[in-house]
Amino acid sequence: MKYWLGKSEPDCYSIDRLAGEKNKTTSWDGVRNYQARNFMRDEMKLGDMFLFYHSNTKPPAAVGICEVVKESYPDFTAFDPEDDHFDPKSKDDNPTWFMVDVRLVEKFNRPVSLQEMKENPKLKDMKLIQKGNRLSVMPVLKKEFNEIVKMSKK
Repeated sequence: MKYWLGKSEPDCYSIDRLAGEKNKTTSWDGVRNYQARNFMRDEMKLGDMFLFYHSNTKPPAAVGICEVVKESYPDFTAFDPEDDHFDPKSKDDNPTWFMVDVRLVEKFNRPVSLQEMKENPKLKDMKLIQKGNRLSVMPVLKKEFNEIVKMSKK
């Protein structure tokens, strides 16, 4: 099993919206970074755990846990000219962008802010807090994942 962190702006798609979805499941679509796409397309597998992270908000924070429930498939938003994530270069027969489906496992009672993560010495090497790392999907070590979950319980 692998562990991941996925960023979403809460005004675009929030954990509360996911909690209201049928089966608490959604497609993690709209990723338009090649490295993040490769993580989803090539490495995310059924049962992998996923930290749901609210970005571009005050404060940015990990807000819950999801599980990958469907492995990668073409991101249909890339083919829809009406969608914000439309990419005219992505074709049905040769898709550029991929997504996975995730299901909400737990919404944290207490979000874990980026600042708290930066202040925790156990997370000092976490990719999220490294300068210049702006990926919307990134790997997380099991010990980092567990530490953030533990922090959410305090």
